[in-house]
Amino acid sequence: MKEQAGKLDQICINTMRMLSVDMVEAAKSGHPGLPLGAAAVAYVLWTRFLRHNPGNPSWPNRDRFILSAGHGSALLYALLHLTGYDLSLDELKNFRQWGSKTPGHPEYGVTPGVEATTGPLGQGFGMGVGMAMAGRFLGECFNRPGFQVLDPTVYALVSDGDLMEGVASEAASLAGTLGLGRLIYLYDDNRITIDGDTSITFREDVARRFEAYNWHVQRLDDDTDLDAVEEAIRIAREEEGRPSLIIVRTHIGYGSPRQDSPKAHGEPLGQEAARETKERAGWPVTPAFHIPEEALKQFRLAVDEGARREKEWREMFDAYRESFPEEAGRFEMQFGRELPPGWDENLPVFRSGDGPLATRAASGKVMNALAERVPNLLGGSADLAASLKTLLAGHDDRNIHFGIREHAMGAIVNGMALFGGLIPYGSTFLVFSDYMRPPMRLAALMNIHSLFIFSHDSIAVGEDGPTHQPVEQIASMRAIPNMTVLRPADANETAAAWRVAIRRSRPTALILTRQKVPVLDVGEGASPHPMIEGVPKGAYVLSDCTGVPDVILIATGSEVHLALEAKARLQEEGIRARIVSMPSWELFAEQPQAYRDTVLPPECGARLALEAGSPVGWHRWVGYNGDVIAVDRFGASAPGGTVYEEYGFSVDHVLSRARILLGK
Repeated sequence: MKEQAGKLDQICINTMRMLSVDMVEAAKSGHPGLPLGAAAVAYVLWTRFLRHNPGNPSWPNRDRFILSAGHGSALLYALLHLTGYDLSLDELKNFRQWGSKTPGHPEYGVTPGVEATTGPLGQGFGMGVGMAMAGRFLGECFNRPGFQVLDPTVYALVSDGDLMEGVASEAASLAGTLGLGRLIYLYDDNRITIDGDTSITFREDVARRFEAYNWHVQRLDDDTDLDAVEEAIRIAREEEGRPSLIIVRTHIGYGSPRQDSPKAHGEPLGQEAARETKERAGWPVTPAFHIPEEALKQFRLAVDEGARREKEWREMFDAYRESFPEEAGRFEMQFGRELPPGWDENLPVFRSGDGPLATRAASGKVMNALAERVPNLLGGSADLAASLKTLLAGHDDRNIHFGIREHAMGAIVNGMALFGGLIPYGSTFLVFSDYMRPPMRLAALMNIHSLFIFSHDSIAVGEDGPTHQPVEQIASMRAIPNMTVLRPADANETAAAWRVAIRRSRPTALILTRQKVPVLDVGEGASPHPMIEGVPKGAYVLSDCTGVPDVILIATGSEVHLALEAKARLQEEGIRARIVSMPSWELFAEQPQAYRDTVLPPECGARLALEAGSPVGWHRWVGYNGDVIAVDRFGASAPGGTVYEEYGFSVDHVLSRARILLGK
């Protein structure tokens, strides 16, 4: 019986391998090496441990599997098809082609069963840590004696390349510090990268490194010993107080003429090598995409098993709802991406009479008000909570101390968002957003609800100098598709921006000041400053003139107040000026053209934009007859007000440039 089972296991593993080979050959591009080498390990995990339901890939209590080594996507697609996900064989045949559900690297939202977009190495590693953190937090929120509403395990297949990337080290260190159990990474230790043997770049003792991070570590010298792989995963699952790394010695391109060679990594084997690979495995050379009936039957057991597990869970959840109706309702609301009734009713309204306030400080007050009504808002900073005002008072379980690990912080926030049920945020100084750009880009690519909060937004940072004064960062973020960037002008715009960030369910960056800025009164009834209605539209008329404007001053953030001062002076000269606050280009671009024309009438070509950052992109809004006062060089070390004025952010300079536009 055992011999017969072993034979079936081998047929199943070879099915995964050869489907992967055929996908890459059909596409004439791809990465056959990892699927050939890691198939046995993935097979054991998927058929003996992974709790999932192919009929419902979004079942909340499923285990999560991340292919951090996303270049091996053919392996994942083979598994998804074989185990019964909505991924047809035709989609496998259409690997890497236009419009297919099988892109070159796994993409969240494109392929059913793909938990995260991976490919940029190390990102999947970090996102897995975020998923494990989310699972722990939500389990503590909802589980009750006799009711394990959430108890998933997070698995990932990671590679040599993943472990070389700095983000993995950052995330591993935090995961070990937090003692994250139910986090199990299988390390595909094939010792080959594109440039050759890993000995040329990667000689460290990985096991000892991860032990130093407080990980539970096991080594397996033979990936083909399925019982040993199974036992190692079983032991890792029993380790509740530490994350686990299982180092499995594998062979890239296993069974092919290119085994253990860099040539197996990122190009098709070629017709002859593919034929030889199949022959060595006792596999039919033709037809391509051959799936033995007994293998498909074995894999498809996952369909009924997954449906049974979810059915049992839902029956348990019905009983949970009877015993804990409030918790059950909140669970369904959070995983349904719904907000509680009245979630924004208690947000503070700021008044000019209370004096100027930094938008970072206003943001902190708004966040704390939100935390009282939005129980799934949580996050933290890269060791800057006191400066960034991101601590949620009275909610210690929702404050995450990421440490000085911006890159991992971004990836972890993404993992938490992907897990579901949470609205996570990460925060740091704006200039250090560069350290977390890769996960910000992935958040936008996946279009997930990750929030990024940045303070110290301009050269007004002052004495810390050019290393800490952002210039190009806002423009860089605006260049990311799907990223919503909001730079509010004052405390009340900050509150309105937070409403957008919570409601929008897309990646959003809030850009905040360190320095205090005047508060613009919202008022009641006919608002003197209509930011509550205006901010969600991205740009709006903050202060208008009588009749058609001669010049339009467009500004963001702290420069809005400079524009208002300049308007008063222009009015004394008989020049009609309109002030447009534009906290978000992206939101404004989404508005109907008719609305945009009411804010920026085409007949008024005299437009001057003010922003203490890069001018890149501003001509979209001012036109090529307009002008921009911006920063096109690095900052300087001096008091913030001095730097601000020396770089042209003064009323006199604004007046001068406005007069030039008007030919005066």
